[in-house]
Amino acid sequence: MLEYSMLYPRTTLSRRSISMDGMWKFCTDAKSAGEQEGWNDGIPGNDRIPVPASFQDFYTEKDIREFAGDVWYEKDMFVPGEWERKKIFIRFGAATHRAVVYVNGRRITEHEGGFLPFLADVTDAVRYNAYNKVVVKVNNELTVTNIPCGETHILPDGKKMNRPYFDFFNYAGLQRSVHLVAVPREYIFDFDLQYALSGKNASVHYAVKTTGEHAVELSLLDQTGKEVATAKGKNGTLEVENARLWRVHDAYLYRLVVRILDGDAIIDEYEQNIGIRTVEVKGTSILLNGESVYLKGFGKHEDSDIAGRGFNICMMKRDFELMKWIGANSFRTAHYPYSEEIYEMADQEGFLVIDEVAAVGMFESLMNFMEASTGKKTAFFEKETTPILLKAHKRAIEELITRDKNHPCVIAWSLLNEPETTNEAAVPYFKEVFELAHALDVQKRPRTFALIMNSVPGACKCYSFSDIIALNRYYGWYVKGGYEISEAEVLFRKEMDEWKALNLNKPFLFTEYGADTLGMEHKLPSVMWSQEYQEEYLNMTNAVFDSYDFIRGEQIWNFADFQTTEGILRVNGNKKGIFTRQRQPKDAAYLLRKRWKELPPYYKA
Repeated sequence: MLEYSMLYPRTTLSRRSISMDGMWKFCTDAKSAGEQEGWNDGIPGNDRIPVPASFQDFYTEKDIREFAGDVWYEKDMFVPGEWERKKIFIRFGAATHRAVVYVNGRRITEHEGGFLPFLADVTDAVRYNAYNKVVVKVNNELTVTNIPCGETHILPDGKKMNRPYFDFFNYAGLQRSVHLVAVPREYIFDFDLQYALSGKNASVHYAVKTTGEHAVELSLLDQTGKEVATAKGKNGTLEVENARLWRVHDAYLYRLVVRILDGDAIIDEYEQNIGIRTVEVKGTSILLNGESVYLKGFGKHEDSDIAGRGFNICMMKRDFELMKWIGANSFRTAHYPYSEEIYEMADQEGFLVIDEVAAVGMFESLMNFMEASTGKKTAFFEKETTPILLKAHKRAIEELITRDKNHPCVIAWSLLNEPETTNEAAVPYFKEVFELAHALDVQKRPRTFALIMNSVPGACKCYSFSDIIALNRYYGWYVKGGYEISEAEVLFRKEMDEWKALNLNKPFLFTEYGADTLGMEHKLPSVMWSQEYQEEYLNMTNAVFDSYDFIRGEQIWNFADFQTTEGILRVNGNKKGIFTRQRQPKDAAYLLRKRWKELPPYYKA
């Protein structure tokens, strides 16, 4: 089990949280000499960059944008004297892909996995009523033993180069917020929630984990601040009469307050907004509160100009407004867990989220988007290093579910994206990750993974693990594009007929489909890359979606254009966005808006 709490930092009666975001000192370490040269006591130079942000796009030197190796960050933090009897942590929202943390020259902790939080316990390392020097070494090299997967290549001039097995740029650094946190010595470590509905009433079953033995009390408040339910004990039930349910675009949130008490005195207090809702898969239906829902939305990326993959609060707001405008109700956090603030926004706006762990690149290819439909087999899970990868993957799943399990927006876990599944070696690997996710989630949300185009009936060994069959398909783009689109539709329907013949009695969801389109390119008659062709492509795929009752959702790839590794098949990034990278609509946005606004609320129910 995790040795540190994943609860989001909040200031309450008993807790303090101070943002450490802002300008940090920064330097690259091409020779990996920082530790030998004592950079843990302070890094050289005077360069500064913003945190949170990716480091690559601030500079004009290509050697920094493409840098692979160690980069170092430094910041001074003041620790108030009144915190001296508390536990003191530095909480990193993410450090991509691995980090070592030093405080006042002392090595505190390390973490691998670039898209989930971790805590550095600095209680015994800080000086109170004084400034303390925080130094972080971050490494962005890709390997086959950590997710996302790739390789690091040495060029003839000795420089390192990342070669991802995935089709998005390997942005890195301190890409999410950093907080200095103080909590009582006895504090609320974690809590689990699950829901049951009975007529107009609801039961909220809970289990609270603390670091001590004092009594626990819970209070549930509605949006007016009125207390609607209370309970005592670390395990129990909050009974809510006339419960307001959390629904799509009607996101009623209650405020849950958890306290540790010593008599009437509060030892610790934590609060979080929660939504009362149930999620399950029944036959070919995805049910929210017992009612069928058809998913309309996107695969997305955390990606924007200059900030890269760094959390961008302005872009987050714009993205949600665009998704509401176009009629979407859902998105997948492709291909990694997003910043926690995005889940809080989805909670508030009533969007459904398929939460994906960073298990991408498990199909060994430097151009997986091209080779995904060739029948290529990579025997990816037969490597000698696979046990190391599996351990890292399972750790990431534990961190993901622990972090996100109490968000009402999260309706499913995506445990891999486009892995190699045509080899029997994948089966025991899948078994372990799917069983772990089921064991960790008390709500037993559906689990899925996104099937690469090679993973078709008769070839895929692993689709049976999924509660929702999620397909990434590009008929009309990577397969039979352009004037051959009529043949693409024939092949598309042939595959769907093969899935139908299996009679799996499970919902199918398209987690990727799309066509690269340049925002200013028009051509009549159409050619690939033109806006006219993107619309032709969508008309074809939409017709297929509407032809099969077991298809219960469409999440197009991608919400917006995004940065990728440079190459002859990418014009400064992936251009499959329905919106440009600057979040302006392409013509296809209006086509999707018309379709999604006109689909009935319970389509195919």
